[in-house]
Amino acid sequence: MTSPNYRRTRIACFFAYLSMASIFVLPSMLFVTFHEMYGISYTLLGSLVLVNFCTQMTIDLIFTFFSKIFNIRWTVRLMPLLTTVGLLLYAVLPNVMPQNAYLGLVLGTIVFSVAAGLSEVLLSPVIAAIPSEHPEKDMSMLHSLYGWGVVSAVAISSLYFLLFGTENWMYLAVFLSLFPLVSSFLFCISPIPDMNLHAEDDTPKSKANRGKTLFLCVICIFLGSSAENTMTNWISSYMENALLIPKAVGDILGLAVFAFLLAMTRVLYAKYSPNITKTLLVSMIGAAVCYLIAGLSPSVILAFIACILMGVFTSMLWPGTLIFMEEKLPSPGVAAYALMAAFGDMGASVAPQMLGIVVDKVSASAFAQNLSQTSAVAPEEIGLKVGMLIASVFPILGIALVLYLRKAYAEKK
Repeated sequence: MTSPNYRRTRIACFFAYLSMASIFVLPSMLFVTFHEMYGISYTLLGSLVLVNFCTQMTIDLIFTFFSKIFNIRWTVRLMPLLTTVGLLLYAVLPNVMPQNAYLGLVLGTIVFSVAAGLSEVLLSPVIAAIPSEHPEKDMSMLHSLYGWGVVSAVAISSLYFLLFGTENWMYLAVFLSLFPLVSSFLFCISPIPDMNLHAEDDTPKSKANRGKTLFLCVICIFLGSSAENTMTNWISSYMENALLIPKAVGDILGLAVFAFLLAMTRVLYAKYSPNITKTLLVSMIGAAVCYLIAGLSPSVILAFIACILMGVFTSMLWPGTLIFMEEKLPSPGVAAYALMAAFGDMGASVAPQMLGIVVDKVSASAFAQNLSQTSAVAPEEIGLKVGMLIASVFPILGIALVLYLRKAYAEKK
């Protein structure tokens, strides 16, 4: 019997990850616009990120415990359609009911977040199940497509806002909703490989060892996702309101360069495949330093550079943890990928929401008001800088965890 050709399947996975980036980029680029157009507070805007990733986390947990009830092949093929529906709702509802614009944004976010959750749970195990001589390179390349998707979405969005203004953002969302249809079509004409839903354990000792390893990996991906997604979601607003950089410049030279560096670092890892434990350690250290510089440096240029360099240092924290898990837990199963995605989404929801709360609370505090009067620095700018300092906690904890992982799972010579 002829073996199936999975070339189109791999391309479909890559394009799905590429098109998924728009649902993370567009909202973060519009925080200030939503604040001005609809009077939505930064706490509620941070809550949109929370809704996004909590929805994804719910899907992840459902697959962790109930994956056997799903037809995996048809779920993979239909999930991009939900992205399209969610983006259309996101664009239309706030304008149909402007008095309840936030509710419309929430409903659209929930729908496309279901698709994002399914993508995170299923795309990695699909790639892992496709026969390959270098599976770790395929995994890194898959996750690099998210970065290229961010670069593309930022470039398209920035050009659109420059030509048509941010007040017409809804038409851009409709345009971006067309791209997931391509990945759905590709999946429908491509074979989907067989995937193990649950890993097989032979002995109680093996189960205990696998459980410990998986526990450490989910904590690692939580911390790494927190470090990455806090900057991803707030870099545009931080550069505009804290560094006082014009929006178009901040989006193109800030978010786009951040995403470019993130994608390029993942591509380079796929090419050279250095030791993953060392990669995770260097990444956590670099992320912590960049957050501290962004929050403490009085230099706009230095803070700007720190923000975009986060693209390098956070690039491998999510896929790198998956690669580490695959090295230590052969054939982990879809349920393990779902659990990893759940904790990654938890970090991606808790950390950006926390920063939004910090910005609102600090900006309204007497401390910020008094400091603003004596230093001519806006209270919101102070709040954003304090938020960056708080965000450094996640990679700092990650450093300690990776040092433990390096000791506990020392490479055998």
